[in-house]
Amino acid sequence: MPERMKNVYKLAVDGYRGLTAVEEYVNSSGIPRGLLELMRIRASQINGCAVCVDMHSHKARSVGESDERLWSVSAWRDTPFFTDAERAALALTESMTRIADNSAGVPDDSWDEAAAHFADKELAALVTAIATVNAWNRINVSARLIAGSFR
Repeated sequence: MPERMKNVYKLAVDGYRGLTAVEEYVNSSGIPRGLLELMRIRASQINGCAVCVDMHSHKARSVGESDERLWSVSAWRDTPFFTDAERAALALTESMTRIADNSAGVPDDSWDEAAAHFADKELAALVTAIATVNAWNRINVSARLIAGSFR
């Protein structure tokens, strides 16, 4: 598929700066960077955002994530490679990304499990991270940006 809009971020530069500022907050929130990248990958897989799957896989590797964990993030429930806290964050990522699939929005069990592993401030950062990657995904998918184009 050809790109629909090659320079969407140049055309919406103030929006890009705004999302980037939110990313800076999330990245400095104290949540381990590897976990943030895994969450970003998982949301991007669900949303079919090849640009973000590619970019965040590279970023995850650069902060020390193993190939084993990267290859397994789509099947995180069925592998032994993730901690209980990481599983809770990935479940919350899936619930928030698929919010329209549940009449209650984010299910209580997903929220409660994340809240059991993360303090309120951390949980707020996780929610912000998930919301932000979903925003990036929607822009990239709509404009049909090409994987690898960020490099």
